[in-house]
Amino acid sequence: MRFVSPKIDYVFKKIFGSQQSQAILISFLNAIVYGGENIIQSLTIVNPYNPGKILSLKDTYLDVKAILADGSIVVIEMQVSSMTAFNKRVAYNLAKTYANQLIKGENYPRLNPVIAVTITDFILFQQSEKVINQFVFQEKEKNFEILDQELQLIFVELPKFQKTLSELTSLSDKWIYFLKEATSLDSIPESLEEVSEIELALNLANQANMTVEELEVVDTRGMMLQDEKGRITYAEEKGQEKGQLTEAIALIKRQLKKRFGEIPEETSSKVEDLSLADLESLTEEIFDFTSLSDLVTWLAKR
Repeated sequence: MRFVSPKIDYVFKKIFGSQQSQAILISFLNAIVYGGENIIQSLTIVNPYNPGKILSLKDTYLDVKAILADGSIVVIEMQVSSMTAFNKRVAYNLAKTYANQLIKGENYPRLNPVIAVTITDFILFQQSEKVINQFVFQEKEKNFEILDQELQLIFVELPKFQKTLSELTSLSDKWIYFLKEATSLDSIPESLEEVSEIELALNLANQANMTVEELEVVDTRGMMLQDEKGRITYAEEKGQEKGQLTEAIALIKRQLKKRFGEIPEETSSKVEDLSLADLESLTEEIFDFTSLSDLVTWLAKR
């Protein structure tokens, strides 16, 4: 068997947001939101994935939205790459989903609770070792809730999860392992197979059970996500390099000013144009200079 990655947005939608996904989603949400307790008994998936109509690459409704039996709304999203103001975007989507329940003139008591479950393939909270972090509105000092869990933000950070198959104990362990490691499996392990909903999810992720058209979309969206992660990594590396360059220039200019006084603007500009390697070299060469003319001569050779 070969399984496609549930982390690809299109595959995530197919597994958790299809017509046949109710049992899968109930098990997953009970595991992540309620610690494995059988709290959710039924739900309705909003705008379900239809295998008869392949989503185009331009479609943006690849998150999964469900309404629970008590009217609560749950929005589940898989996010592979970090982005600027990501936390604000998640908060905005939570607030928008809450506010959009009412049309003009309707009363506030008609509002139902909203839970936003966000799975990330990157570490979001460096200050927490927990894989699952849950947030509600609380008083700052006494920590009592003001909205009685009316609005909840739940984050699952996949890179923090390090358990192996033999170490899986809870239902949440097994679901997170499925999300993170499905592509590394060549069969359905017994420990996952014993959870019928995870077995069904793996069958939905099985390449053998997908159409040629579905596999083409999966491949294309997978490449798009990898390209996006590559662009972000490159930007972060360039940003780090730029920060190092800025620090090196500031250090050199302080050293030059301390040795030779004010540096002419033309010479200062040439220093600012140096590469990081040349700046590092200059930090050593500067101790051999006896005058500003030595610096000018050195710069002329760059």
